[in-house]
Amino acid sequence: MSPSPRSGAPLDPRLVAALAEVPVVASVVGTQLLRQFLTAPAKVCILASFAVGQLPQVVPALGRAGKTVFVNVDSSPGLAQDRGALEFLKNMGAHGVVSTRLSLIEKGRPLGLLTMMKVFVTDRSNLRRSMDAIARGGPDLVEVMPAPIVARMSPQAQRAMSPSVAAGFVESPADVATALALGSTAAATSDPRLWHLRRDQLPPVPAAALKRPPASQE
Repeated sequence: MSPSPRSGAPLDPRLVAALAEVPVVASVVGTQLLRQFLTAPAKVCILASFAVGQLPQVVPALGRAGKTVFVNVDSSPGLAQDRGALEFLKNMGAHGVVSTRLSLIEKGRPLGLLTMMKVFVTDRSNLRRSMDAIARGGPDLVEVMPAPIVARMSPQAQRAMSPSVAAGFVESPADVATALALGSTAAATSDPRLWHLRRDQLPPVPAAALKRPPASQE
């Protein structure tokens, strides 16, 4: 079963294909777990904490292995926060970028990069600001942190932030299954055990885990 976003914006076909079998985005933090990701069935990754000098070797190698590579621009030491940095990543073969910065999300699309906007939802006012930024930036994906907050969001808020990737505190197959059942397109985790989790292996989700707050609470 292919992932299906809940908003009117369609999921990019490249991501539909990449997430069709394994609905998990691998958060690869530094080089330590790089080899494990290369041999895992997960197809999509976010590279974080890779120094700018490491990226020209790592990104093309992952591309040759058939992986879809996002680079977290905010957490790459030595990488500038401007259009030149995005062009640098595009030219080396990166498929997309991740950032909390609206300006970088807006610059990525004209370059043909997939964009993933990272948002931290800490309270209702922060949620509203995040929704406004997403509406302006139009990212291909929204990385919503922490993942448990998805269960506290109304269906309206979830649609406004779709297609979404639930991230943070994703520690088990049940966490992945719950995020998907609540409307996320995928879940992101740095736990390499979950990089092998296929859709047909997802556990059932208890009805209680899907109970959302009334819309008036937002």
